[in-house]
Amino acid sequence: MFEETIRALKNLSDEKSTVAISADDDNYFDRECPAPECLAQFKVLIADWEDKVRDEEVFCPFCGHTANARSWWTQDQLNHARDVALAKVRAALGGALRVDAQRFNQRQSRGGFISMSMKVDSRPQHVPIPYAAAAPMRLKITCGECGCRYAVVGAAYFCPSCGANAAELVFDLTAQGIRQSLEAVDAIRVAITDADTAENTCRLIVEGALQNAVTAFQRVAEALHAHTAPTVQIRRNAFQNLAEGSALWAVATGGGYDKHLTVVEMEQLTTAFQQRHLLAHTQGIVDDDYIRKTGDTRYKSGQRLVIKREAVAEALNLVEQLTHGIRQDAKGKR
Repeated sequence: MFEETIRALKNLSDEKSTVAISADDDNYFDRECPAPECLAQFKVLIADWEDKVRDEEVFCPFCGHTANARSWWTQDQLNHARDVALAKVRAALGGALRVDAQRFNQRQSRGGFISMSMKVDSRPQHVPIPYAAAAPMRLKITCGECGCRYAVVGAAYFCPSCGANAAELVFDLTAQGIRQSLEAVDAIRVAITDADTAENTCRLIVEGALQNAVTAFQRVAEALHAHTAPTVQIRRNAFQNLAEGSALWAVATGGGYDKHLTVVEMEQLTTAFQQRHLLAHTQGIVDDDYIRKTGDTRYKSGQRLVIKREAVAEALNLVEQLTHGIRQDAKGKR
């Protein structure tokens, strides 16, 4: 009775299908970190993905996670592949079922006491649009070690091909990108028609800019310190703590952060770093530890931070000022 349907199912099971995933207009290919705690998206020039990136090991530019080359599909790409596969199955089975239904109906006697027929709903199904990569990401990088070309948004520092730390190379570009995102807030607020959505989006951009500024400094400080004092072992995330980082730098070069920032500037940057900590670990909810470390009496424990765009811009200026200073210190020791 279902001969054509059975034949179609067998053909589908025997057939191997491929789904084309396109690059963007600049021939960059979208990738996504498979680490559940990261899931950051980035791009790699498709020629370099084929020629430079190894099948057995790819590095996430954001977190440094490694996995084989088959693990880096984005959710959009996976959803597109699923939709294409489902559309193909629907098309194949729909045609077979219609043939079987027609044959079944032709075999039925007419005018009998009982009449049976089959009907297949053949209304047009959704046909997935071929996957198109997102617009080129803001920051394009060429690895100084292997030449792999990749693109990121935000603070990202590891080459996907060789894993080299590119913090020194991309710090200035990252700072420029953070400043551009802050400058775009007003235009974004106007462009989003729903007021609540617009305000929430702008808040996330400003808070993300602060977190990226602190991460940018952390990564460049780690890279500079590793070149300046390569035999010294430091704890993970040591340079997220200004006091600890200053002490490490004083040992390495003979001068801490107070060589480059005034007492008031250090207090201001300390507050920004502590705010980044709350955003990352408590969703911005103030605790007693934050108040004790910063002396920020504007808040009580349990309140949520309100991050102003102007304050982030000032913190970014201080981060750039401090980075310039420790770069000079590092050069003097090389």
